Amino acid sequence: MVDKVSGPAGISALTLDYYNRNAAGFKAGTQDHDVSQNIAALLRHMRGEPPYRILDFGCGPGRDLRAFARMGHSAIGLDGSASFVAMARAESGCEVWQQDFLALDLPAGAFDGIFANASLFHVPTLDLPRVLGQLYASLKPGGVLFSSNPRGQNQEGWNGGRYGAYHDFTAWQALLAAAGFTELEHYYRPAGLPREQQSWLASVWRKPWSGQP
Repeated sequence: MVDKVSGPAGISALTLDYYNRNAAGFKAGTQDHDVSQNIAALLRHMRGEPPYRILDFGCGPGRDLRAFARMGHSAIGLDGSASFVAMARAESGCEVWQQDFLALDLPAGAFDGIFANASLFHVPTLDLPRVLGQLYASLKPGGVLFSSNPRGQNQEGWNGGRYGAYHDFTAWQALLAAAGFTELEHYYRPAGLPREQQSWLASVWRKPWSGQP
């Protein structure tokens, strides 16, 4: 077991070990979650004619990757967990890359959209500027990034074997703006509940077209 204070590599190793050990239970517990609101939020801001080339960043067992593929889009999954990668390939029939979030190797200007649903909060705050910059570079000009994270008061640490960073909107907005993104919209989930019961912050961002500020 990697020591919890061994830096980013240790954070990734422990978090991925948790997901590898609990992959089957995680799949069973999340396969019926309705994230159609989030998928729609990404797609309604896309420009040009579909099908779109979409990266499902942190695709997990492949539920949303399968949804994008069934819509006719060219979807690629990415996850650091070997167990999730195998599940996602079987679930969706799509190409899935096994990459640690803190050691990404992404093609430049390759994607119309990136769907980061319940994934970026696993990136320590100190590493987020670099990771967001890599996602920005992998989008085409005008491309769209969707993210949904459990919100908080900008604290981070270990929770049940996983590392998480829990941002409020002001802090998240500053991080995305510093990476070059333009805000399109944000909202809280689950829909229809009082704000104090909406534990998820969803937001949508655009990489400006060439020549735009």
